[in-house]
Amino acid sequence: MLELYHAPISTCSQKVRMVLAEKQISWHSRPIRFDRGEHLAPAYLKLNPNGVVPTLVHDGKVVIESSVINEYIEDIHPAVPMRPSDPHELARMRIWRQYIDEVPTPSIRYPSFNAYFVPIWSQMSDADFMAYTERLPLRKHFYRKMGRTGFSKDEIDAALDRLNQSLQRMEASLADGPWLVGEQFTLADVSIMPTVVRLEDLGLAHLWSDKPRVADWFKRLQARPAFSVTYMPGSRDLGPAC
Repeated sequence: MLELYHAPISTCSQKVRMVLAEKQISWHSRPIRFDRGEHLAPAYLKLNPNGVVPTLVHDGKVVIESSVINEYIEDIHPAVPMRPSDPHELARMRIWRQYIDEVPTPSIRYPSFNAYFVPIWSQMSDADFMAYTERLPLRKHFYRKMGRTGFSKDEIDAALDRLNQSLQRMEASLADGPWLVGEQFTLADVSIMPTVVRLEDLGLAHLWSDKPRVADWFKRLQARPAFSVTYMPGSRDLGPAC
């Protein structure tokens, strides 16, 4: 049995739900409520000491980190392949996945957190805010840098510059086919999907107004049946990115 601890609004949870939907795999939903602090509950931290979602439990065995989870799902359910069989194409896919994990995925947190968390933090005292961040296994200093008033304009501009670079790389890569690694829809496309969706939800779709291949890629992505399954009601309310 597959159990997924996830949150509808979590971009990393969306990555895993997309793979499960593409492969039409049955799974048991274990929703995590951030507003109730369930991601920091002792029982959950035993599963995922990072205190983030998603977490996959397969017959009692725990797998964490969304990119690792998706590779694991591919290993145990290869019938609907989402990795190229050719070694070089597989390397291309993993190069994309690595870049996505290092550049656009952390970059989207800046505008996302400003949009979602600042209205919450602004109502807290400094002492309560610091006490909350002290409980975070990961990103304590990231949250403190954000503070109760959000990231600065310079920090947001730098994040948007990195996100625009990512879209430019997508535009170039999509010259070779409808998906990032050519003809096959792969884990690379899934990895970048939540970032592009979040940009649209933040009102930043103009970032690809001059990138027609990215715009067409996004239309094809949204037309896939798995997309509407992945983005269940509440999934596109502004919320945490991983």
